[in-house]
Amino acid sequence: MKKRFDPIEGRNADIIECLMSCEEVMSIADDLQFKVRLCVEEVEENILSYSGSTWVDVWAEKNGEFLEIGFRDGGVEFDPLAKPDPDINAPLEERNVGGLGIFLCKQMMNVLDYHFEDGCNVFIMKLKC
Repeated sequence: MKKRFDPIEGRNADIIECLMSCEEVMSIADDLQFKVRLCVEEVEENILSYSGSTWVDVWAEKNGEFLEIGFRDGGVEFDPLAKPDPDINAPLEERNVGGLGIFLCKQMMNVLDYHFEDGCNVFIMKLKC
């Protein structure tokens, strides 16, 4: 499944539901779907809130034992994986704002990849299923 959303403003729920209701995601176990939903929500919210892009391509495909979920947008170049992980053991008042969502994605997914290609951000998550 591959789909472009243009424009994306105000369409967060539509984009998330498109991915979550596709055959590739619906075919995996419920506990894995829960992980996918959390990570899809995090990545999509970041794109809508920070990239400045007016469009996003999303896809889901099964590749062997992995489910791949991808996002491509034309926003400001930003590698969320380059940010250091938050110190989750620090007291709340000492923690920096941000970064927890991508940290959770790192914990739930088997593979995360980011690259900037042809003026676009490309973010790919893979989950063994």
